[in-house]
Amino acid sequence: MAEKLTDLDLLATFLEIYRGGSLTAAATRRGLTQPAVSGQLAKLEKELAEPLFIRGARGVTPTPRADELARRVGPHVDQLRIALDPAPALEGTVRIGGAAEFMAVRGLTALTPLIRRGIRFEIRLGLANDLLTALKSGRLDLVLSSVRPGAGLTATPLTDEEFLLVGAPILARTVDQELLGHDPARALEHLPLVAYSDELPIIRRYWRSEFAKRPKNPTAVVVPDLRAVLAAVIAGAGVSALPRYLAEPALTAGSVELLHHPEIPPLNTLYLATRGTPAPGVQAVAEQLKERDWGVL
Repeated sequence: MAEKLTDLDLLATFLEIYRGGSLTAAATRRGLTQPAVSGQLAKLEKELAEPLFIRGARGVTPTPRADELARRVGPHVDQLRIALDPAPALEGTVRIGGAAEFMAVRGLTALTPLIRRGIRFEIRLGLANDLLTALKSGRLDLVLSSVRPGAGLTATPLTDEEFLLVGAPILARTVDQELLGHDPARALEHLPLVAYSDELPIIRRYWRSEFAKRPKNPTAVVVPDLRAVLAAVIAGAGVSALPRYLAEPALTAGSVELLHHPEIPPLNTLYLATRGTPAPGVQAVAEQLKERDWGVL
């Protein structure tokens, strides 16, 4: 049975790559690291003695053998994964809050197994402090917060968000590399910023952590959604500090470049926040999130 389960895992990973079009997307949906997904794909291709995907700058393209395999095994693997899940059924609604970008890219994927077990979710998107206030007042049951919760709430560290300073290649070419080596803030200060808000919270944190000063750069765009920030950066409107989980596909595609290479990347801890003694459904959600291998985001 152990070997069959291993084969099922390989096929499940294959299907996520096939359906998502990239190893990065498959890693997110499977809750694995990208090297682990690459290793599983390599093992399956070795067993089949032929390649399943053609690697490219923008992801992977399935071979005819992959198309055939997906058609044959897809529905059966989906049903087996549900049937082999030993977890008991759950019921009820869990009200969960989180940042729009994180929930869209990583959070909702992590909650999907609980939907199959019977949990219904009401998702509220917003800023961490507003969501924590709603949790404390009883309007939410659980919050994924980039801010450490205060008194009256239970905080469990989940993972760390790693922040990268990125810009379009055309802007990266304007940076004096020699000056960047000994005075990076000055080398970068001519670059316009794309910010999440007027207060530049993420960018200021990056500058304080890496350069020990506030940014003097002009602000070109302010938009309260990190996915829109990334889109503006790709378009060449300016540069920004973004979490790795959001920026990495654009880095892989070459549509943005790293502007700065810190010895120790700046991190921000993501917390799971709850209130009092959680109800069984809320506790099941909390355990699911705590047990997930998030890696460094």
